Amino acid sequence: MTSEALDERLDRIGRQRFRARFHLRGRDRATAVLRGPAAIRRHAEELIDARLAPAEPRNDGKQTPYRGHPVFVAQHATATCCRTCLERNHEIAKGHELTAAERAYVVDAICRWIERELAG
Repeated sequence: MTSEALDERLDRIGRQRFRARFHLRGRDRATAVLRGPAAIRRHAEELIDARLAPAEPRNDGKQTPYRGHPVFVAQHATATCCRTCLERNHEIAKGHELTAAERAYVVDAICRWIERELAG
């Protein structure tokens, strides 16, 4: 997916009432700035691999905290927090382990949202 298409999708998702309320604030914002984009991307990859990528994630729908790390906030803002949201908003079906391309897409969406939050 091109960066323009990803931005358009993130804009569309960001207009959802629930998603629009998420922003990087306080400690989560400071963590993103302090750690930098490379570390945040690594964290996103690790969190997605552990919490979202399995075919049947543990506690699916409840596995992503609302705060405590910029990636968690970004997951809710981008609808990449659980397999149901991923299916509804990104057309990535449930019931299979995420492919490498799907994992990369999810991480790209999260990192792009964080980048846009820090720029704005």
